[in-house]
Amino acid sequence: MHSAVEHSPLGKASEYIATYTPSLLYPIPRAPKWAELGLTADTLPYQGVDFWNCFELSWLLPSGKPVVAIGEFAIPADSPNIIESKSFKLYLNSLNQSVFATAAELQAVLEKDLSAAAGKTVGVRVRSLADVEAEGVSALPGQCIDELDVAISNYERPQPELLRCDNSRVVEESLQSHLLKSNCPVTGQPDWGTVVVSYKGPALDAASLLAYLVSFRQHADFHEQCVERIFLDLQRLLQPESLTVYARYVRRGGLDINPYRSLAAIKPDNRRLVRQ
Repeated sequence: MHSAVEHSPLGKASEYIATYTPSLLYPIPRAPKWAELGLTADTLPYQGVDFWNCFELSWLLPSGKPVVAIGEFAIPADSPNIIESKSFKLYLNSLNQSVFATAAELQAVLEKDLSAAAGKTVGVRVRSLADVEAEGVSALPGQCIDELDVAISNYERPQPELLRCDNSRVVEESLQSHLLKSNCPVTGQPDWGTVVVSYKGPALDAASLLAYLVSFRQHADFHEQCVERIFLDLQRLLQPESLTVYARYVRRGGLDINPYRSLAAIKPDNRRLVRQ
């Protein structure tokens, strides 16, 4: 089992391997990042999933003719490991010159390999371009808060102290922002995302939420941990009856990552946004 991210392929020159090589997958344990947030595998306060969408999935039929498709991978939020994104890309590239008779055969292989790397069953769908096109682009729920007037000058760390709420009013609402940005903790490359907060509890001050989200702008962390941090900070402030936080990140290297975290079981909508 792989462990430390510094030993992963991320940020390093890598050989392009075009034939099926499952050993390219590099698992990274979630436990150290959970520990930073005061959590363990047994004390996670949320349920959820990380949806990964692959727009560069291709393989060969027995005739030698290539096929292209879109892959959807649902990794449970409580799986022991995440899969390092560059290793995921390299693994998917290794399918390009590999032969699979049907999409179902490829899907079974993907399920086996990704579940072994994540340490828990990963849901996989190999989807045709026509099916995804027919779904169209998704519209987010609730109010976009990006036009609110906020002032902020510190972008190096998330600032939960900016968050405010009105305990005299209980509301049920969804707030959204396209201004989430963080940086990869290894390469420093920017990760751009849209975040949605849906909750029932004391009324959250929308401007304070926007300032808080902008404070992630130079923060270095993985997509999953950013969403978990947002979830935990809001849970501590609001003590809500219900809470769901998710982010839809812009793809890099043909992959987008979309973590969902919620107090209750949910059925996420994985249709892409206009930015994706």
